[in-house]
Amino acid sequence: MNGNGPTKLVDPLEDPVPGVGTYEDFNTIDWVREKSKDRDRHREITNKSRQSTVALLHSVSDAFSGWLLMLLVGLMSGALAGGIDIAAHWLTDMKGGVCLIGFWFNHEHCCWTSNETTFQERDRCPQWQSWAELITGTSEGAFAYIVNYLMYIFWALLFSFLAVTLVRAFAPYACGSGIPEIKTILSGFIIRGYLGKWTLIIKTITLVLAVSSGLSLGKEGPLVHVACCCANILCHLFTKYRKNEAKRREVLSAAAAVGVSVAFGAPIGGVLFSLEEVSYYFPLKTLWRSFFAALVAAFTLRSINPFGNSRLVLFYVEFHAPWHLVELAPFILLGIFGGLWGALFIRANIAWCRRRKSTRLGHYPVIEVLVVAALTAVLAFPNSYTRMSGAELISELFNDCSLLDSSHNFIYFVFFVFLPVSILADRPAGKGLYTALWQLALALVFKMLITVITFGMKVPSGLFIPSMAIGAIAGRLLGVGMEQLAYYNHDWFIFKGWCSPGADCITPGLYAMVGAAACLGGVTRMTVSLVVIMFELTGGLEYIVPLMAATMTSKWVADAFGREGIYEAHIRLNGYPFLEPKEEFEHSSLTVDVMRPRRSDPALAVLTQEGMTVGEVEALVESTHYSGFPVVVSKESQRLVGFALRRDLLISIDNARKRQEGIVSASQVVFTEHAPSQAPDAPPPLRLRGIMDLSPFTVTDHTPMDITVDIFRKLGLRQCLVTHNGRLLGIITKKDILKHMAQIANRDPDSILFN
Repeated sequence: MNGNGPTKLVDPLEDPVPGVGTYEDFNTIDWVREKSKDRDRHREITNKSRQSTVALLHSVSDAFSGWLLMLLVGLMSGALAGGIDIAAHWLTDMKGGVCLIGFWFNHEHCCWTSNETTFQERDRCPQWQSWAELITGTSEGAFAYIVNYLMYIFWALLFSFLAVTLVRAFAPYACGSGIPEIKTILSGFIIRGYLGKWTLIIKTITLVLAVSSGLSLGKEGPLVHVACCCANILCHLFTKYRKNEAKRREVLSAAAAVGVSVAFGAPIGGVLFSLEEVSYYFPLKTLWRSFFAALVAAFTLRSINPFGNSRLVLFYVEFHAPWHLVELAPFILLGIFGGLWGALFIRANIAWCRRRKSTRLGHYPVIEVLVVAALTAVLAFPNSYTRMSGAELISELFNDCSLLDSSHNFIYFVFFVFLPVSILADRPAGKGLYTALWQLALALVFKMLITVITFGMKVPSGLFIPSMAIGAIAGRLLGVGMEQLAYYNHDWFIFKGWCSPGADCITPGLYAMVGAAACLGGVTRMTVSLVVIMFELTGGLEYIVPLMAATMTSKWVADAFGREGIYEAHIRLNGYPFLEPKEEFEHSSLTVDVMRPRRSDPALAVLTQEGMTVGEVEALVESTHYSGFPVVVSKESQRLVGFALRRDLLISIDNARKRQEGIVSASQVVFTEHAPSQAPDAPPPLRLRGIMDLSPFTVTDHTPMDITVDIFRKLGLRQCLVTHNGRLLGIITKKDILKHMAQIANRDPDSILFN
């Protein structure tokens, strides 16, 4: 102590420094520290609640805040999804024409009140005029067709241009589907601004534009990102979630469930999707909260009723015809097709995205989007199946063609007009059917090729709808083939006994549904959640077995070509530090082989618990780029005391220089319980025991790497120290493990960029 009286020592434990315990951008959170922080906070509130009524009320409101937050997330996401659906529907119809009684009506709403629609031409009403009728006054003839064609291309280019420019100018993070990044964020990584308010606003607007532009993309994946943005923004209203990164990730897991719930009107499927596909840490409490939030969101969307059919999705169907055991063979065939397509798509899309990253193509995102949009519009317009939006196409393909159907494209219509209404059984193919099958086959090839180059562009793009459309087309083609086979050969051994002449044996719409599930499963590798989403979508409970068979087959087939789904492949392409929980570590190495420093490296940078000055600590921190430093008893003994994070050290030293008298570069830095005795004229010491982790995770140098990888996965560690007989040898970080795994798999270890 100096002569001028005792100086107060600032201890960060008693006097919390703002900023200590927070993280920098592109760093991984420390799950263990965050969870223990939350437990301490909870314990403190519980202890206080026994003392006074006010504290008891505070305790109750704290327990209730999680449910309140879920309610808000559900309401906000449901409202946004409803708005996106309505706006996308309106803008998609705008490419074809405009409503004279009010330009804000889409085609369907425009003709609702009209008394002049006929059954054959239920889409034609005087209130709705195509662009050709407005400009040339007639809807027939080659000139009218060309006018409509050019207007279609014009609107497609305008919408896609607006979408890509808004993303580029205001929120670069709003592009893509967002699911790979959300998976990475939920595993504990921090990407600042990815779930911010600008991203939310721009993603909502550009999603509508991108879907309306007719590009081969869906809005389902981006809706998960939108819901997570809502959750992240609402988290700031509650201290408990604002200040704790692990708690916030529980809310984001629930928000992912909400996203799927509003995208497909499948609340239970959403919860299972979050559990199976995106979440890293999913405790039971999060399961209940996800369920509640998904319920609220689905209810909100149902009250908005965006499609006007009291359903939450455009393609709700109801089949009642039973399926027969013989049909399992074609269903499994569809599963094989889905698996092959999934594996092929992932390879092709990743190769294309890598090319975009490594060549000059990546420097011109606006031109790329415009070229793809123009190509899509030019090729899509002549074929009525590709001209309509993806969701409408799926809805058509799922539908069963009966006489009293409101479907746009009656595949059998040509044959039907001349038949009595009573015949709704299987029927022979008319001329119209062959045309339709040709168009569908062309649509299948077109969709397959264009989706590969569309996914990953700088506009919001989901993959669910295009994948389902491809599967639905393939399924419908197979279904119609089976139907004709059964019609002409009902005396065959396989059809005998269950398919009598004149009966309705085979439902082509069911094949489309199974095909859609198989292709989506092949691309994303979802299983349980996918089957539940599909039967919630279609209300077809009796078709669970065909769906399960096709989904499982597609997963097995696709896994034979490569274990990762499209989202994992994109995570790896972008170099995010994500430890895949599904991937097995099969190599027999020890921690001593992976830890740093290696034999040729300089010694490990450490702090000693006493004897270092503020200037020396600052110099050490400045001269290295490590995220943290082990604290040892002394340089000679190397016995481990704890671990201090770089950010906390810098903030604490900077704060002490401002707030504590006498702290200079020559002041001692002390990590011990009691300050050591000093010379009378020495400056006061700086005590930093409060910022040190006193129980860092350690493994010995002979721990097998597969156990270490398991520890990292299950506890969500950032780093782990390696000791030998209690002496510190080195350190292993999450990035070291990822680099090691990349090396084993013969990939470039420097592809893991962040952290």
